Amino acid sequence: MPEGPSVRKFHHLVSPFVGQQVVKTGGSSKKLNPAGFQSLWLQDAQVHGKKLFLRFDPDEEIVCPGNNPPLSAPLHKEWKEEAGHHQEVSDQSSGSPGGDDAVPSGDDGLQCLWGDSPAGGAERWLQVSFGLFGSIWVNEFSRAKKANKRGDWRDPSPRLVLHFGGGGFLAFYNCQMVWSSSSPVVRPTSDILSEKFHRGQALEALGREQPVCYTLLDQRYFSGLGNIIKNEALFRAGIHPLSPGSLLGLPRLEALVDHVVAFSAGWLRGKFQGRQQHTQIYQKERCPAGHQVVKEALGPPGGLQRLTWWCPQCQPRLSPDEPEQVEPS
Repeated sequence: MPEGPSVRKFHHLVSPFVGQQVVKTGGSSKKLNPAGFQSLWLQDAQVHGKKLFLRFDPDEEIVCPGNNPPLSAPLHKEWKEEAGHHQEVSDQSSGSPGGDDAVPSGDDGLQCLWGDSPAGGAERWLQVSFGLFGSIWVNEFSRAKKANKRGDWRDPSPRLVLHFGGGGFLAFYNCQMVWSSSSPVVRPTSDILSEKFHRGQALEALGREQPVCYTLLDQRYFSGLGNIIKNEALFRAGIHPLSPGSLLGLPRLEALVDHVVAFSAGWLRGKFQGRQQHTQIYQKERCPAGHQVVKEALGPPGGLQRLTWWCPQCQPRLSPDEPEQVEPS
């Protein structure tokens, strides 16, 4: 599943088309009518966590930015300079079927009413969610990398294709898209890549009695955090994924949040520099120290189970009877 850094990159790829009119449409979506985009103007592109928001208006008048504050802070200057405007593919985790990276249910910091078709009025927002395999391609189409079960080399079919007056086009693959007639109301304090990310709120959530690997995927507190970031942050902090947060001292929880933010920001920088993200534990058989890695599907009882990798030696599990002792300073 594309995580926060990938969706930020999608946002960057879409942004040059803001201010242009849709002159031709296509795509295989039956739930969302591609022809409904004809002649609309893309007026804004915003991002929050794992979701992208695109505003389309029926005329070319661009609303003053002050009326619609961005959902996320601007990209760092050096990231912009290093970014290209070429194709974007989904995260390495999207190649693993089975749904282990599915977004947790519940409030993810977004409040809005959504539908399958645009409501009347001048303001139309399209929410784009990328599921397990979603991606956006710019000025070219995705091509088959291997034959299907029938032996056919059939190229993937885009859900939506938007051609713009400036000559370029966007192709959306495996995305879930719904319309809204009102601006999304979000909490940037939960977005792990936002300058307004609230560490105190995140630490309070992690300090609960439930395993920290459950809390990390809760989009109410860690919007944009997915399975790759979860596994890597836990390993780098030396914390067993099933450790209840209430047994961990504040310094360990602070270190975990530090690793979440640092790994996510580094991943985003790497995307703009064309570098493949290096993982130390995710989908590995051995950790960097050479220890055997354990893989198991973990999740709350009755909830979604996600594949988790950890090293029993580097991430020892705390006993419920022996909470972590904090050395007095």
